[in-house]
Parts: sequence; C-alpha cells; structure tokens
Amino acid sequence: QVQLVESGGGLVQAGGSLRLSCKASGSIFRINVSSWYRQAPGKQREWVATLTSGDSGNYAESVQGRFTISRDNAKNTIYLQMNSLKPEDTAVYYCYAAITELRAPGRVYPYWGQGTQVTVSS
Repeated sequence: QVQLVESGGGLVQAGGSLRLSCKASGSIFRINVSSWYRQAPGKQREWVATLTSGDSGNYAESVQGRFTISRDNAKNTIYLQMNSLKPEDTAVYYCYAAITELRAPGRVYPYWGQGTQVTVSS
C-alpha cells in the first residue's frame, strides 16, 4: 500500500510564494505521473499541473508561468512551487500520483493525498 502526505500549505500575502511537498511512501517501484489539483470553497476540484516522466510539466492556464511542478525520484516526493500567488489561488491543494508498486510491476495504481490548505490574503 502507498500513502501520499502533503505539506507546505499555509497563509501567505498576495505576491508571495509557497512550496508544497507530497511525499509518497510504501512499496513503490515507480511514480509514473504526478499531478496537483485544487478545490476552492463551493467549487469543483480543478487540475493545476501534471508532470510525466521526461517532460517539463503541463499547467492550467490560470497558473502558467507562476507555478512549477517537479519531482525528486530518489525521495519519492512531488513538489509544487507557487510564486506570485493571488487570492484566487486560495484552495485546498491535492497531490495525485499514478504509481507502479513492487507487488505488481505490470500495473499502475492511482493515489491521492489528503490535501493541504493554501490561503492567499489580499
């Protein structure tokens, strides 16, 4: 079994920066796809960014140029660097990973983190 645990959320003023981390633990062979999503109060969960093996990341238009997704494979940790934050970035941020586990090398399993709150004040 695999767990994803996020950290790094908090309260920041508009224009500030935060770095979210998502640590994957368990019987991991490989993290295939890493993504971040967010959900603001009263809204549906929306996609923020995705990183697959070997690319530089894809981003929602609303965060393009301000957010950067990255991954440290040695630490099984996914990051989201958020710069120039805006009040509309306020949301609970969730990490997602499609993981190949040691117990089943031919399959890929989806996992979600528990979420971390990001609040941007104006």
